[in-house]
Amino acid sequence: MKTVSIINYKGGVGKTTVTANLAAGLAKRGKKVLMVDIDPQASLTFSFISSHDWEKEFSKTKTLLRWFDLNTNKEELPFSSLIIKSLTANKVIVGGGFLHLISSHLDLINVDQDLAMELVGSPRENKKKFIKVHNLLSDGLKEIDDDTYDFILIDCPPNFNITTQNAIVASDYILIPARPDYLSTMGIAYLNRSVNNLVEEYNSYCNDEGLDGVKLFPQILGIVFTMTTKRKNNKTREQQYISSQLPYIQQWSESNIPTFKNGFRQNNQLFPKAPENNIPAILSYQSGWVRFHQDEIEKFVDEFEEKVQEPKNNL
Repeated sequence: MKTVSIINYKGGVGKTTVTANLAAGLAKRGKKVLMVDIDPQASLTFSFISSHDWEKEFSKTKTLLRWFDLNTNKEELPFSSLIIKSLTANKVIVGGGFLHLISSHLDLINVDQDLAMELVGSPRENKKKFIKVHNLLSDGLKEIDDDTYDFILIDCPPNFNITTQNAIVASDYILIPARPDYLSTMGIAYLNRSVNNLVEEYNSYCNDEGLDGVKLFPQILGIVFTMTTKRKNNKTREQQYISSQLPYIQQWSESNIPTFKNGFRQNNQLFPKAPENNIPAILSYQSGWVRFHQDEIEKFVDEFEEKVQEPKNNL
């Protein structure tokens, strides 16, 4: 079971589109996939469930908000009880794969303050609390048997708050969607640095507490470019941007961040309309030029699978 966080400091870069279509692409190939939505905007949630159905059936009982509530008795709330299995998208998936979801909640935006307050205390107490608070999501995922899912994909908010840090702590890999423009890529180096700092601090606390077995070694899989366009010279916009800007990103981050060869081309019909039917674009029936976009996503899924099968390079 491999856990991947999809994150970028910048909003509007297509994190949810990448998460939804990557999950669906893997499920098409027979993979068992759990999606976890920790973004209070709940875009991933509403890409698979109508807001009406969510409010009526799931908002009070099956959201991540219940798990992050420090007043919740975890012994009386199995993490698996939060999983939503009856998704419309599963009706068009054949071959044994499936998609499950743990939904977000708009009130998750208030959780970070409560978690931060929990970290108050003496230096020794702070280390124990730090590990406990940052392991909330990881502890939940550990309740799930390894053979239940092949992949767990976590859609993160555009920040590095404690809930996002929970996702990093729980993850084997990190995937960074980005538009090929200055504002969307300028935060990548800072994100990389933040991840490295979190890993260093968490692991040092584990050393101090004698918890060597729970150290973090997440690996950044790379940058996947979204909303790209084709130029007359047959180069996509992200290819042009990589050649001009990526060396600076790598220099700022003090490490070489890989990039995916395949990404998500701009399409103002295919991707924005997909959530209306609660079926990701890669699963919808299309023909002609639109099918070309889906083929490109398939190539990205191919590349993703290849990368996660490679030996990990620990941070």
